Amino acid sequence: FVALSDECDAQTASFLKREVSDGIIAPSYSPEALEILKSKRKGTYLILQMDPSYEPEEFERKQVFGVTFEQKRNDVKITEDCLKDIATKNHDLPESAKRDLLIALITLKYTQSNSVCYTKDGQAIGIGAGQQSRVHCTRLAGTKADNWFLRQSPQVLNLPFKPEVRRPDRDNAIDVYIGEEWEDLLETDDWKRVFTEKPPVFTREEKKAWLKKETGVSLGSDAFFPFGDNIERAHKSGVTYVAQTGGSIRDDNVIETADKYNMTMAMTHIRLFHH
Repeated sequence: FVALSDECDAQTASFLKREVSDGIIAPSYSPEALEILKSKRKGTYLILQMDPSYEPEEFERKQVFGVTFEQKRNDVKITEDCLKDIATKNHDLPESAKRDLLIALITLKYTQSNSVCYTKDGQAIGIGAGQQSRVHCTRLAGTKADNWFLRQSPQVLNLPFKPEVRRPDRDNAIDVYIGEEWEDLLETDDWKRVFTEKPPVFTREEKKAWLKKETGVSLGSDAFFPFGDNIERAHKSGVTYVAQTGGSIRDDNVIETADKYNMTMAMTHIRLFHH
């Protein structure tokens, strides 16, 4: 489902027309954009207009089997003030990293906890959500970030796709090609369905070599990191900048691990749990 903070114009609508989604919500739509979106999904595409002046209630309530739970709405403001307390020896935090860390924190504010988010170049590239362990969040999101970077490798960009293959089929083929189950595609006749010729195997060694080139990734966590193992895993996916709550009894271990890799880590002192 697509959510926009500004008016949906014709250029945005044209981009969305070929993307998979069930609906959109935006403050307003240009006449041209409306006409384009009305033709999506054979006229069943859901188009909603938000009220930018709407203010939700201060408290949220949920009833489960006769028990009513109540909590204050998470109205914390995600600004650069969240990044002022840098705990590591490295204090370097360029504007691009600030942007990416803020995007990660905003994403986490609305993502099911526990959650961790990797960002790069102004976009989320890996989200690990709803896990019982924070390091599992970090691993899950890191694997997604790795896949994002692997898709930009020469081995993937040069895959010999047949011109008639649709985008979803291309994406699915790439996902299998870069994954651990590549045999399902290359060791059967299935490759003939999407490729003009059989591509070479993208070996584990080649993947590792390519992933080592990834740097400058930002990582946000919706609560504190309890141990340095999260930072160890983040480093494998090119993380250079970190924003986390802080306040763990093992903060010293987490900071020491970040210093080992010359990372810049900010303590936000805010929890972004969403349940």
